[in-house]
Amino acid sequence: MIKVILARLQQKHRTMAYPAGAPPALPDRFRGAPMIATATCPAGCHACADACPTGALALNDPAHLDLGKCLFCPECANACPQHAITHSGNYQLAARRRQDLIVARDRQAVEVAGAALSDRLKKLLGRSLQLRQVSAGGCAACEADTNVLNTVGWDLSRFGIQFVASPRHADGLLVTGPVSKNMALALQKTYDAVSDPRLVIAVGACAISGGPYIDHAQVSNGVAAILPVDLYIPGCPPHPLTILDGLLRLTGRLADGPHHHTLPAP
Repeated sequence: MIKVILARLQQKHRTMAYPAGAPPALPDRFRGAPMIATATCPAGCHACADACPTGALALNDPAHLDLGKCLFCPECANACPQHAITHSGNYQLAARRRQDLIVARDRQAVEVAGAALSDRLKKLLGRSLQLRQVSAGGCAACEADTNVLNTVGWDLSRFGIQFVASPRHADGLLVTGPVSKNMALALQKTYDAVSDPRLVIAVGACAISGGPYIDHAQVSNGVAAILPVDLYIPGCPPHPLTILDGLLRLTGRLADGPHHHTLPAP
């Protein structure tokens, strides 16, 4: 026991200071919200849209990017002959409404609505949020990044947010995966077992829109086809910091209201 205590003292404090301090450094290979310099796009070029595996890029009027469909892969950037597409370091992407994830392609900032709960729900839930995680046909990438939040470095429980084993002990569901046909009934029953008022959080492109499986006969193109969704957290998978930021905004621990994330020029 003494050895354990000594080892712990030697390790010192490992939990990050965020959000009281600066967020953890993101790796160089991190790909945040894409930015497209449409002014440099040649007329009639559809290379980026043709390369997108999920149809996240639309060239109609107005041209837009759907972050809910985006896999944050480099296919559009690699296909652009003018190198007009770059990925920013923007990790704050969570939104309460699905339409807030659809942004103009030439916008110089990504703008999503504030994600905080209503005062009534805050009062009912208090300062805690108990979630039942449901993997509805996912590949386990979103699940892995969600599980990172339980490690000593992130320590999600310090915010009163915890994952529970039973939906009957939960305030809501955190759902990953495109909701396969074989998981649709299980997801519905899990939701029904959560007492009102109950929340649903869709994490990852699959849970929001079907991801790479979009429009496949065996998936439901995301959680919203089955349940009402209260928070969308895009990514494939979302970085743990993106997930944490969304959860903190939902519970009002970060500033509410519209927030703008200025992206670097490509």
